[in-house]
Amino acid sequence: MTHILAISGSLRKASFNTGLMRAAEQEAPDGVSLTGMTLHGIPLYDGDEEAANGLPEAVNAFKDAIKRTDGLLLVTPEYNNGVPGVFKNAIDWASRGPNVFGGKPVAIIGASPGGFGTILGQNHWLPVIRTLGMRPWLEGRLMVSRAGDQFDAEGNLTDESTRERLSEFVAGFAAFAGP
Repeated sequence: MTHILAISGSLRKASFNTGLMRAAEQEAPDGVSLTGMTLHGIPLYDGDEEAANGLPEAVNAFKDAIKRTDGLLLVTPEYNNGVPGVFKNAIDWASRGPNVFGGKPVAIIGASPGGFGTILGQNHWLPVIRTLGMRPWLEGRLMVSRAGDQFDAEGNLTDESTRERLSEFVAGFAAFAGP
């Protein structure tokens, strides 16, 4: 069994990216468990707080989830042509202490209301992935453009063509990440 952790980089209740993450959970092929996670509860990084009290419980839980998985699927919004601050903050917290990212297979997908999907946000992740020593899967790319037309008001993926592309992407990444 291959275990993939999908992380949504958005905190919005009806987020396109959280919806894309839920759809990825549904599209996991046989022999693959894909579990979604949001970043709710992870505080802003504060080195003084870390020095005084160690890692917050939400960060320890996040790191434990990363350790237990065979691969990470980053489901990223794109804010101002880059990585969302809340997502980068969580990764920065998780990078503290023992390295949970080294050698970890990783893939990136994302949805955006704009016409270019999340191409710039996804590209912004590449130096972070390299710095943390992850193994990026570069055989596939999924950027959902004009997401307002592909998700309902609750953030559920409704577009079948996108769902098919997502299914192929998840299967390809799972084969890469598998033990």
